[in-house]
Amino acid sequence: MKQAFEMEHPDFTLSPYTGMTRQEWIRAGRHLLTGIFQHIKRFEDPVVVPRAETQITYPHSSSTGVWLDAEKRAERFEGLTRSLFIAAPLLKDNPDLEICGYRMAEYYKAQILRSVTKGDPVSVGTYEELMELTSCTDPIRAFQQTVETCALVIGLWVSRKVIWERYTQEEKDRIAAFLRSYAHAPTVPQNWRLFNMLDIAFLKMYGYDIDEEIMMDHAAQIASYYVGDGWYRDGHSFDYYSCWAFQVYTGYWCEWYGYEHAPELAERFEAYSNELMKTYPDFFDRDGHTNMWGRSNIYRCAATSAFEANFSFRHPVADPGLSRRIASGSLLQFLTREDFYHQGLPNMGFYGQFAPLVQGYSCAESPFWLGKAFLCLDLPADHPFWTAREQGGSWEKLGPGEVNETVLNGPALCFTNHADNGSTVLRTGKVLKNRMDEHGMWNYAKLAYHSKYPWEAAPKARPDEPADADRTPMESQQYVLSYGEHDESEAGTELEKANVTFWNGSADGVLYRTQYFNFDLSRECHWMQAVYLADFPVPEGIFRADRIRLFKAPVTITLGAWGFPDNGTRVQELTGTCTVEGRGELTAKALILKGYDSLGNPKQLAMTIYDGWDELLIRRSTGTNPESRDSLILYARTGREKLYGGADRYYLMSQVLTRESHEDFPESALFPVSRITYADRYHVGACGETLLRFKDGTTRRLNFEKLSGGQSL
Repeated sequence: MKQAFEMEHPDFTLSPYTGMTRQEWIRAGRHLLTGIFQHIKRFEDPVVVPRAETQITYPHSSSTGVWLDAEKRAERFEGLTRSLFIAAPLLKDNPDLEICGYRMAEYYKAQILRSVTKGDPVSVGTYEELMELTSCTDPIRAFQQTVETCALVIGLWVSRKVIWERYTQEEKDRIAAFLRSYAHAPTVPQNWRLFNMLDIAFLKMYGYDIDEEIMMDHAAQIASYYVGDGWYRDGHSFDYYSCWAFQVYTGYWCEWYGYEHAPELAERFEAYSNELMKTYPDFFDRDGHTNMWGRSNIYRCAATSAFEANFSFRHPVADPGLSRRIASGSLLQFLTREDFYHQGLPNMGFYGQFAPLVQGYSCAESPFWLGKAFLCLDLPADHPFWTAREQGGSWEKLGPGEVNETVLNGPALCFTNHADNGSTVLRTGKVLKNRMDEHGMWNYAKLAYHSKYPWEAAPKARPDEPADADRTPMESQQYVLSYGEHDESEAGTELEKANVTFWNGSADGVLYRTQYFNFDLSRECHWMQAVYLADFPVPEGIFRADRIRLFKAPVTITLGAWGFPDNGTRVQELTGTCTVEGRGELTAKALILKGYDSLGNPKQLAMTIYDGWDELLIRRSTGTNPESRDSLILYARTGREKLYGGADRYYLMSQVLTRESHEDFPESALFPVSRITYADRYHVGACGETLLRFKDGTTRRLNFEKLSGGQSL
């Protein structure tokens, strides 16, 4: 039985890129709601759906008693309010909407009221009730319900004529009292402040008393998280929360409260949204696809909700045709795939089920946060978002071989649009993760993120792996340092991975960053192993000219390319040459993979190594790629026997290219460098400026001096 969404009446005149129209968006929303409500057996039952994952997500197997009760309450509320993101705009459009035999207006009206009513079997509890239930004495304890109250007020606002305005005054007061308990209660001091702000704004909008001082404290703090270029710092991280939380919720806040009661802050929030719109369209690839990066990527296409939100401000600058093109492209990226679904519901992954992506604060209903993308249906049918012809943005201006690069120093983001393969590659900085936080490093600390090759977790040997297979520790898009013997269990092998990335900025088309291995704030270790990153785009990929800094040897160094889906792969090996001035001819090596993704689409990846590396290898893995069960990872390897003198080399030069076809890469693309010139007299790149001359006549100058002066985190 097919689960994937299919368009019925695409319009490629209005929407030449996707064919998606407002009516198809409505159909997509009904499609998701049908997936949900086929599991709701009775009208009285809450939105609790079958779980595809039980080891990481909550309710946790380790929870018992009152804590299990508290988690089940939170799960019920997530299911109710996040599915309302989808249902509310559909109800605004069609108050008589019926799904699986249930009238949606009646179902949500009843379930919302029951969820806020003490003693009801589906009650989720006020803040005070949860504190009493769990015997919690922590004065700043926050609960998941705070997050969901914000989704609730947005849903009530969007469908207000169908649900909120049909409550009696006593019922409204009951809901308001519930909201008040969370609105003025403790919260988490990052994006969560926005949840309290919208709760308070909703209450104010409907005539309920609020604490203005608490409101303005939250709003001022949210404004202080802004770093420029349309991005906010969330805790110490930068990720999609800046777009699907800060940029979405401030729009509603300005409309409900800010423009009237805090116009100066509202003006700032509007300006920040408009600033994001200048570059955010280029964050997505030519197909409008969302890149897998940061935490909570089970929310997928919710990353496009910032476009719709811009139109909620009084003076939006977003291009409506481009905004719809990206929103539709991202929606189709997921909803049209069979592996996206588990029993008609979004999987706990990016495409298929993928545990390495999932966080413990999620439950089976959490992916419905992607319903934020459907808030665009709150815009009327005659809004330019729906009537403008789809636009391709920067992609329409790129010619063959061209790359469009955006560098944002505030959030430390660099993203490049590659005309020849339609991909967008993201390189990030200002990353600080605990050295034991493997998942955090995958989400944030990889060298780059590719819109067509989602990040790969640490490799796991396949059952049919040959006994003599190479066991050198390595990972996709990460440097790994290892000491000791490399056996199947990695027993006796000491590993170091880069868990901190500092941002050093861009100069002459080269992006500079610094990564430290096993960085630990509890001890003075910042002078230990590090790699100075210097990378720049080439027509179909990224060229790396990184410098390694070691203080421990002997050591083995590895660097993985993108994870490659292995559904029948051909491997080709080629060699080329370039000249190292003063040292003679250097042999460059390349491995090329040609295969298919899990949908049968052609894929091709090539990795080339130059100076600093000894060999190219292939690691076979299973269960570590979000798109395919089996995968391959090309990786470079080299060793350093001692730290000082001899023939030790400082640079580690490599390149990775990708194509969405099997057409051969030309030799000039696989081996683009003609000459390397080092400034130092040993011709190993120990100091001074390094010059790379390319066969197409271009040059790149690399200089790491004064690099630390602009370092930021």
